[in-house]
Amino acid sequence: MKWIVCLVVMSVLSAKAPAAERMNVLFIVVDDLRPALGCYGDRQAITPNVDALAKRGMIFERAYCQQAVCSPSRTSLLTGLRPDTTKVYDLETHFRKALPDVVTLPQVFKNNGWHAQGFGKVYHGGLNDEASWSVPWTANRAPQYGSKEILAKLKGRGADEAEQGGKTKGPAVEIADVEDGALPDGWVADRAIAAMREVKDKPFFLAVGLIKPHLPFVAPRKYFDLHPLEKIELSRNPYRPKDAPAIAMTNFGEMRAYTDIPKGNEPISEAQARALIRGYYASTSYMDAQVGRVMAELDALGLREKTIVILWGDHGWHFGDQGLWCKHTNFEVATHAPLILSVPGMKHAGEKTSALVEFVDVYPTLCELTGVKAPEGLEGDSFLPVVEDPNRAWKSAAFSQYPRQGKKVMGYSMRTDRWRYTEWREGENVIARELYDEKEDAGETVNVAESKSDVVRELREKMRAGWRGSRPHG
Repeated sequence: MKWIVCLVVMSVLSAKAPAAERMNVLFIVVDDLRPALGCYGDRQAITPNVDALAKRGMIFERAYCQQAVCSPSRTSLLTGLRPDTTKVYDLETHFRKALPDVVTLPQVFKNNGWHAQGFGKVYHGGLNDEASWSVPWTANRAPQYGSKEILAKLKGRGADEAEQGGKTKGPAVEIADVEDGALPDGWVADRAIAAMREVKDKPFFLAVGLIKPHLPFVAPRKYFDLHPLEKIELSRNPYRPKDAPAIAMTNFGEMRAYTDIPKGNEPISEAQARALIRGYYASTSYMDAQVGRVMAELDALGLREKTIVILWGDHGWHFGDQGLWCKHTNFEVATHAPLILSVPGMKHAGEKTSALVEFVDVYPTLCELTGVKAPEGLEGDSFLPVVEDPNRAWKSAAFSQYPRQGKKVMGYSMRTDRWRYTEWREGENVIARELYDEKEDAGETVNVAESKSDVVRELREKMRAGWRGSRPHG
């Protein structure tokens, strides 16, 4: 096997090599980022910095999270384990409750001599993991809104924590008359840049957690100006899929908690949908600018040629697609997220791969790239062979899941080359099924489980074999 990537990278990488010869890892995680990026072909996106990174890296066109909500998704990637192993299905449970001795991705680098440091939202919210870091994690301390009036109203409701990204909600969208550094992502980028300067002479694993485009959609005015309201396109698929079971749907309660969003079951108006989508793209452009600043510093320090850069979104996000907003589903638009990997000297820089990969694969991939011995029992596979040959055969399926009814029901979803098959299980009983033809119906507008019993039968057996049965061969 011609491991050109490895010959370029591994020749200088080894856990036993002198510190000066080890490859750095710049690990950029973006909250709620669907593939709304220019490099993924999104014509509304203005993301020149992420696009520039993609030109020096590889775009994974079909990368899937293991659960479409922040903490379970991040936990699965950072532990290399799936939700049914971590027992993290919500935003409150810490993975060390079920796995007290698990070695996380940053921790394995720390244990092998890298300086591991985290900034902003890496693990979910306040669920930090002290064992992961060489020095204490840097939590965001910037306000989530730019307006002093909005912040004052939140404080008036007893929400002091709102000044530090707390849970109390204000409006879903704000065009902020502030500089980049006054809001969380600019604040986090400032501190990541300062740390990079301090640790430039030793191998590092720096995790930079950028919170936008997570709600609320707040960004400096100049980023909204990039996206005029009249040019915003609405979802072309705003209707509930025909014959989809009720349990597959949500009422997007996360967004309804914001003060300017209709409550109950009231629909989102066309005008409000346009404003929300504009806010999402403006927030994404703001995030992109911070990526650009961090990458510019990497270049200024002369570190680009000795640094692996990976950027990923923790899950997708509905734009009114299928009548839904936010995430919290097993549909393609929620489970599919961007993943970009840039390795110095990589053979296929600037190319794309349609190989099915999962977020649990990132941990073993970064270990293999850097010569770090991965822990036993990881539930993903290094996709370094795909980096070497983007067109090679790889996994036959990617797996996601989402709980309902207080975890009483679990929806297990499987994406193959052509199909998305989902079973909603209450214990051992399957109470509903979904099947979508991604070749003929990429928007998942019709559940064809009833009319495609032969396909259901085949995929049911494949799902029973699980992720182990869909691992790459050769």
